[in-house]
Amino acid sequence: MKLEQLAAKPKLIEITIDDEDIVKDLGEALTFWTWDRQPMTTFIKLASVDNNNSSSIMEAVRDLILNEQGKPILNDDVMLPPRILMRCMTRLVEGLGKF
Repeated sequence: MKLEQLAAKPKLIEITIDDEDIVKDLGEALTFWTWDRQPMTTFIKLASVDNNNSSSIMEAVRDLILNEQGKPILNDDVMLPPRILMRCMTRLVEGLGKF
């Protein structure tokens, strides 16, 4: 297979967080979208995140947590509760390279 055959424009994919405790607390699963392909700079940014520094976590995932139109959900004024943000980040990191 030629490498060229694997190259394509990124597509939005849906990610669901349906962990038992999330569904129990919120009454339903959470859904967000991300791109199925990410640039190498995104992988490097995620690999260098300091888990004790919430601003570095926010910066790393800000452009990856999207609504269904592909627009970022988070910005300087809009944030998620830390527990939810960490679940989103976990799902993103687990999925990178698998989507």
